[in-house]
Amino acid sequence: MNRTLITQANIINEGETFTGHLLIENDRIAQISRQPAPPSVPDDTRIIHAAGKWLLPGVIDDQVHFRDPGLTYKADIYTESKAAVAGGVTSFMDMPNTIPQTTTRQYLDDKFTRAAEISLANFSFYLGATNDNLSELQAVNPKTTCGIKVFMGGSTGNMLVNDPVALDHIFRIRKVPIAVHCEDEDTIRQNLQTYRREFGDDIPIENHPLIRSEAACYRSSSFAVELARRYQTRLHLIHISTAKELELLDPPGPVKQKKITTEVCIHHLWFQQEDYADKGNLIKWNPAVKTGADREALIEALLSDRIDVVATDHAPHTLEEKDQVYTLAPSGAPMVQHSLTAMLEFAHQGRIPVEKVIEKMCHAPADLFQIHHRGYLREGYFADLVLVDPHETWTVNSYNILYKCGWSPLEGTTFRSKVTHTFVNGNLVYDNGIFDESVKGTALQFDR
Repeated sequence: MNRTLITQANIINEGETFTGHLLIENDRIAQISRQPAPPSVPDDTRIIHAAGKWLLPGVIDDQVHFRDPGLTYKADIYTESKAAVAGGVTSFMDMPNTIPQTTTRQYLDDKFTRAAEISLANFSFYLGATNDNLSELQAVNPKTTCGIKVFMGGSTGNMLVNDPVALDHIFRIRKVPIAVHCEDEDTIRQNLQTYRREFGDDIPIENHPLIRSEAACYRSSSFAVELARRYQTRLHLIHISTAKELELLDPPGPVKQKKITTEVCIHHLWFQQEDYADKGNLIKWNPAVKTGADREALIEALLSDRIDVVATDHAPHTLEEKDQVYTLAPSGAPMVQHSLTAMLEFAHQGRIPVEKVIEKMCHAPADLFQIHHRGYLREGYFADLVLVDPHETWTVNSYNILYKCGWSPLEGTTFRSKVTHTFVNGNLVYDNGIFDESVKGTALQFDR
């Protein structure tokens, strides 16, 4: 039996923090104890003394682009899952804009097969929508597939769904959440033409949030919400970026009670429009990083439970690709290795309580997607766990970045917390910079 006892940890779970002990047996949490003394265990038990450390559920990232298959010169499931577990992310849900695009059940199965062979974290994959693959979407298996992804705005991979009839039928599907990228393509195209007339292709990056504007986001998001309410769809608005879109959301409350949910990404909480001057294309995302007022509104909505989930939209590109003129430089950046420590930095700053961080990165994704026995520290649940030293200062640099692309928009940032151990299904996959790759992650299952 694989048995590990973590003792004297500060356990942060379900809105409370307490000092206790956690026993892992094989792939499950066998016991959580609040007693002063740890439970007695057999001599062959691995014991981790965790006094002063935080013990958290593993992070569940509901939006990543690991670029596998077809774009593996930028990233792949192995390299990015390795970066993920180093950052405390134990489960991920990967997007369909790969080559080939994941728009059929066969291509979906192929990704599951590859992940089972090489992923260090647990995994699921979205089935991508197009204007003409309705039969594939309708046949999706809700027990094994996290959701359907709809691009209602063009982005990397050109999977735009803009046929009103197709959208009408897609939003009638209620078997899985419909995750939607919302930016109005006509608005963006008109804005881009305006700036191209002035600057040509070398548009200053500071104009990115004016091209992919608040109006573009709101027009598309409001249309998606209208369709979802008409058909009682489980709509998940991903990477929300503006204060105005908050008007469209359900009232604050537990994610289990909502039909329409939303996700905010680390970069929309961390950066603001003024940062383009320093970071340039490195922080070019779709939707764009917008104003400081938008950022503050998103943080407040997170605190009030109007926003439900924090994710990354981890989307690597090479530096060579990023170092091009505006119209050629792709949108997206890597983030999955640094998402938890970035959010814990907000806790250090007194802006977001650590219990709220865990709720939005662990509990809420599990509840929203109805993931089986993950996202919480509970006896009988899978032992996806993270130990964090909240007093170990470190700086992001080229030597400790694990992304295949080799860079991060957070390079040079100093954090006051560090992930020291990550368990995936009871296996100690990451231990102070050392990886155990002998056991791979497993496919997530959903209670639907």
